[in-house]
Order: sequence, then C-alpha cells, then structure tokens
Amino acid sequence: MKQRIYCSVFFLCFFYVANGKNKSHLPALEPFSSEVTSHESDYLRILQQNQAKYTISGYIKESGSGENLLGVSIYVPELKLGTVSNDYGFFSLTLPEGQHELLISYIGFATEKRQIDLTADITWEVDLRPATESLEEVVVTADEKVKESKVTQMSSMRLNPLDVQDIPALLGEKDVLKSLQLLPGIQGGSEGSSGFFVRGGTPDQNLIILDDAVVYNSNHLFGFFSVFNGDAIKSVEAFKGGFPARFGGRLSSVIKIDMKDGNKEKISGKFNIGLISSSVLLEGPINKGKTSFIVSGRRTYADVLAQPFIRNETDGEGTGGYYFADLNFKIHHIFSSKDKLYWSNYYGRDKFYANYDDEFSKGQNKLGWGNITSTLRWNHQFGSKLFANTSAIFSNYEFQVNSEEESKSEFDGNDYTFSTSSGINDYTLKTDFDYYPNNKHSIRFGAMATSHNFTPQRVLIKEFNNDVDTEQELKSLESAVYVEDDWRVTDKLSLSPGLRFSAFNYEKKNYFNFEPRLALSYNIKPDLALKASYSQMNQYIHLLSSSGIGLPTDLWVSSTDVVRPQRSEQFAIGIAKDFLDKDYSLTVEGYYKKMDDVIAYKEGASFLAIDDLESGETTNWEENITSGQGWAYGAEILFRKQSGPLTGWLGYTLSWSERQFDELNLGQKFFDRYDRRHDISVVGIYKPHERITWSATWVLSTGNNYTLPNLQRLSNQGNLPVGNPSNFFGGFGSTEDFSTGRNNFRGETSHRLDLGVQFHKKLRKNRERTWGISIYNTYARQNPFIYWVDEKFDDKGDDDFTNDTREKELTRISVLMLIPSFNYTFKF
Repeated sequence: MKQRIYCSVFFLCFFYVANGKNKSHLPALEPFSSEVTSHESDYLRILQQNQAKYTISGYIKESGSGENLLGVSIYVPELKLGTVSNDYGFFSLTLPEGQHELLISYIGFATEKRQIDLTADITWEVDLRPATESLEEVVVTADEKVKESKVTQMSSMRLNPLDVQDIPALLGEKDVLKSLQLLPGIQGGSEGSSGFFVRGGTPDQNLIILDDAVVYNSNHLFGFFSVFNGDAIKSVEAFKGGFPARFGGRLSSVIKIDMKDGNKEKISGKFNIGLISSSVLLEGPINKGKTSFIVSGRRTYADVLAQPFIRNETDGEGTGGYYFADLNFKIHHIFSSKDKLYWSNYYGRDKFYANYDDEFSKGQNKLGWGNITSTLRWNHQFGSKLFANTSAIFSNYEFQVNSEEESKSEFDGNDYTFSTSSGINDYTLKTDFDYYPNNKHSIRFGAMATSHNFTPQRVLIKEFNNDVDTEQELKSLESAVYVEDDWRVTDKLSLSPGLRFSAFNYEKKNYFNFEPRLALSYNIKPDLALKASYSQMNQYIHLLSSSGIGLPTDLWVSSTDVVRPQRSEQFAIGIAKDFLDKDYSLTVEGYYKKMDDVIAYKEGASFLAIDDLESGETTNWEENITSGQGWAYGAEILFRKQSGPLTGWLGYTLSWSERQFDELNLGQKFFDRYDRRHDISVVGIYKPHERITWSATWVLSTGNNYTLPNLQRLSNQGNLPVGNPSNFFGGFGSTEDFSTGRNNFRGETSHRLDLGVQFHKKLRKNRERTWGISIYNTYARQNPFIYWVDEKFDDKGDDDFTNDTREKELTRISVLMLIPSFNYTFKF
C-alpha cells in the first residue's frame, strides 16, 4: 500500500512536469542571485511571451588537450538563466532571440565571456584555458562560480583531483578514497585504511563506479591503499543521500569516478617515483583531433625491497613477498560532432606469496585478489536537446587462496594441494538519455540490465588418491528503468523528483520495487537555501564480511528466496550558505536512515565454511548468515573555500549507527563496529606562488567498537565474572572466554596531523618536475590499529603448578607513527 501511494504521488508529479504551462528549463546549477528589480521583472515578463527562441548546444573542452569537461557552468547574467555540461562535456541552453552575453566558468580554469547574436540554433565547441600559469591572474567574482545555495541536489560533493595530488598521503601514495574520508559523513575504517563507511553503512553498501563499471573491491595492501591511480582520474563525485534516480543497487553511497579521455593534440605524460611504488602515465593522439589514448600503470616494489630480509630470516631456504599492480587503458574516438566512442579498461591485482624448501618437503602458499573492468560507450547527440549514452560493461572480482606441498621422501607420497576461491562476474547493458526541453527542466531517463554470476566458494583438495572439487554457483538478473527531472519551479524553488523501478530475478524468485526520490531547494535569500531530500534504495547483492573493512576474504553473494534484498529509506534536511564576497560556502545537514534486511555472519561463522577438509564438504553460505535491521542518524557540517592561494575545508560529523538481529546479541540493539560519535577533519592547501605548495590535514575521530570477552567460564566451576576486558582474569582449569554483548568495548579516540610540501619547477618545452615530502602522523600519536586480549602465565618456579597464575590483559597495537615519505614527479 505504501509503495502504491509513493508511485501515485510521483506519477502525478511527472504528469504535471510534462504538461504544465511553465515549460522551460534550468538545470541543476543556476549560479546566481534570484533577486530582480522591477525593470528586470518587466523584461522577464516580456521574454515569456510568444517570441522566437533558439538553442545553443555543444561541448566544453580543455584547451591544449581536447579533454571534455563536466560540470562547467554556462550562464546568461541578464536573464539569470544557465546550465551545466553533463558527464561528457555536452550542454544545451535555450534562449530568446537577440544579443546575449554568456559566462563560461569552471574551477581551475579562466572564465570565458562570449557575445552572441542569437537568430538560429547554434552549435559550439568551447575551449577553456587552465588558469594555473599565474595565480594572480585568476580573478574570482560572485558571478563566476556555481554556488551551493543554487544547487538542487544535496548530500553530494565533488572532489577536485588536483586537491588529491596536494593532500599529504601515507607513504606518498595519493589516494582518492582516503581523500574522500576527509569529508563529513564519509568515515575511514581502521587507522590508515582506505576502506570507508558512509552515514552508518557498510562497505558493500557503497556503489563504486569507474567509467560506468562497478568496482567490487577497491583496496590494495589489505586496505591500506585504494586501487585508483590518481594520475588517470578526471573527476570524483560522491553522493551520500538524496540519490538521483539514475543510481541504484546500494543503500549508503555512490562514488562516481571518471578516467581522463587522453590528450588529442600532443603526446604528454607523467611518471612518479615513491617509497614503495612507482607509476607512469602516457597519453596522446592516435589520429590528431580525432582519436586519443591514455595508459597508466602502477606497481609496488615492496616485495623486491623485502627479499634480503626474508632470506636472512630463513637462512636462504625460503622466499616470499607481496606486491600490487594496476593498469588503466582508454581510447576515445570521435566519429563526428554527434557520435563518439569510448573504451575504458582497468586491471588490478594483489598477490602475497611464501615459498619454503627444507629437507623434508617443499611448497608454496599464495593469496591473491583483483578486479577487471571494461566499458565500451557510445555517445550520440539527437539534435540540440537530446543526448544519449549507451554502454556495454564487464566487471570481474576474484579472490584465491592456494597451498601446495610436495614431499621429498621416497617413502612418503603425501603430496597435498588445497585451493579455495570466490568471485563475481557482471555483464551489463545500459542506456541513458539527457533531455533539455526548455529552460526549466533537465530530464534524464534510461534503463539497465545486469547479469550477475557469483561463485561464493570453490574448494579444490588433492591428497593421496582423494580428489575433491566442489563449487557453489549463483546466477541472477538485475534490471531497472528510471526517470528524473531537475525542475526550476520559480526563481526561489527547485525540485528534483525521480522514480526508479528495479527488478531482480534469482531462479524462480522475483523481486520488484519502486524507489521514489525527491530533492528540493528553496532560496530564503539569494545566498541562503533550505534543502530537503528523500530516497528509497534497494540492494540485491550482499557482502559477507567478518572484518567490516572490505578485506579480500569477504564474499559477494546474491539475494535468493531465503536472503531478501536490503532496503533503506533516508531523509535529510539542511541549509546551504554562500559568502559571495569571500567565495566561502557552508553546508549543514541532518539525516535519518532506516535499513531493513541487512545481513551479518552468525556467531562463529566465517568465509571458509568447510565442515570436513578430507571430503571438502561445505556449509551453504545461507546457513551462516542472519538478517536484521539498522538505524543511522546524525548531522554534518562542511565549511569550504575552493579558490585563491589558500583553499581547503573544515568538516564535522556527529553520528549514530545501530543494528538489531534476532540471532545476535540476545536480540538486543547494539552499536555497529564503526559507529563513531564524532569525526573532525581540517584540510588546508596553500600555494603562495607557482613554485611551492604547502598542505596539512588534521583529523580526530571517536574510537571504533570491538567485541571482547568480559566473562570467563570454568569447565567445572560454573561462570566467573571478571569485569572489564582491561582488568586481569584469574582461574584454573579448562576455561572458555566469552562476551555478554556485541561490540561491548569502544577503543580510544584517534587523532593525527599530516604535513606536506611540494617544490615545483617548470622546465623547457612545457616540462615540469616536482619534489614532494610528507609526514604522516607528525606528532607520533599511538592510535589504536587493533585490540586483543593477551594471555600471560606467571610460573612460580615450584613443582606445584596450582600456584601458577594466569593473567589476561587488553593489548593495543599501534602501527603508523611518524612516517616520512618522499616522491619525485616529472611531467612532459
């Protein structure tokens, strides 16, 4: 009944949008004041009469490279009308016949002013020049930039890739996901991890997209680094709530990352040398002005550096190591002004290995995981008001554990092989349309279908003549259609209604869901807006996680007739304030999110669900999990400055995240592991002139929650309470430690200061070299990485072992203290 009411309301809303009398369009970003004088009001009324109107459409590109620019503002001051370029640099703006002045602006680029005499439809290709040659030449005025108070969408943020390059980083690895953790509402996992949690969600509730392809595991080095090579990234956009209808399949966030298209004018490149890894990027034209390519690669050499130490420890009898590698490759071809083709590819792999060789046997152990994505996209422009993008997408994630042993004894044929793996393959076809009917509406609609092929677990065992090969497979189909509109109702009120219909099929089980979305913005003043949003999301695939930080041992599985889809409703309300004369912005948001059918492992269950190693008999993963409810609520503040020599932001998050499962914690509510009451981040980037960049970040966060034993059961004496885990235990005999509550211990508050400096020097022929130095955790704060209860024995030295005592104490490990790094970058 509830869904039918939602559907009726939204269909009525769309009917009014399509048939209303005020059919004109202003896309999501109208940059400036809605106040008008009486003279301007008369002029606007005249424009609304039946006079001729024409459309300006085309593409915004970067001068010198031909790279398409998304999110560029195109604005007509005298009419107070404007639009922005879409994800492929395309824009469309309908204006009355006559002479107009257009301002075309984008952060980091010089503003273009164009005079036009509009007597017919016009097609433009605008080249914007980067404004980095001289900071003094970049003049910021109130009429040049898109303002937060003029954006309908809330709970979304765009991260400039140039900021990622400037922010101090662990071991010099510039990391997009760690940079996102510095924004309010997006919290990191354990110390130094690139795993993240958005508004009380879990890692699997984050939809991470690289050029339309889903990336299922975004971590390298067990979570310390992300898989995204910052050198190849063009844009990063994060949605924490109020999701546009074009996105679905996750409950908590959408992280949209787009790769560069490649330089169409000349060969250029960049290589970077750091402490543990190096990267290289090369881009240029295959056919100048028509076809371009970009390729980037990255590899760590930690395994090479560690070899001398490993050999010393094993007396030369063993080898081992760990490495990760990435490869991005993309081709962009322009068939015509209306048809363009993109082919994007990513390959990433992590591998840990250990080999041994002694007098009895030799063998090897391997652990590996990685992603492969490939996206083929075709852009087509249908006239000046309709734009389409069609994509064919492949996405793969795989995790493997292998162990092999070969006996050297001629009398012992006990050779042994054990292997287990899991993974997922996705095949997706989707099409999206952008339609600009007039100056009050920006409509998007489309459809998608994804075939999921899951392998929750495959086990291979070879021992003697006993071979075992078992495999679990799941196949499902996920599909959706959507429509959304960015509707400028009046000069003060903007609405963004949307509706997504999703379907999921697994064997004979079908799920159908309507997902209404609504965002609104009301300008109380020209620089102050009140905003609100509501969204429903459904998630049909799940991550079985015992770690909570997105380790490779976590398994992706499908909704089935037993495991229902996860579902969420999120409400948000907030204000957005722009300080027009200072180019500052302030946003304050409060949110409430209810989640149903979230899943978790039962007590004692894990990803390696093998009952008998000899037979390879496994437990069905559905028997290892339980479903429950979740609640997340809080408030976020972001104060930001995006231009001038000094840029940065101050972010604060106050949040709660709770869970309830009938089969966990005696059915009582408990705080989630990464429930954190407070998160503070301060980011500053200072460029006094073109040759030096100073940067600093300071973060503080409340500790994570841990489940630790606080009671001890003696085998023949019943239960002995021992108090808090940090106290000592006592007792004798066979014992069992257990906990009376889930996540019953909160760790210590973490905070740290990171500092960085970069020295730039421009060389001949547009070359540039940069030396970078950074310090992670400058004042060596011993932040907790992990806690456990350590057992110690005190031997009294006599024959009566009953006098010996056993003590247990809480142990904290800190791993990342005062870590300096450097890197060298050369651009050509």
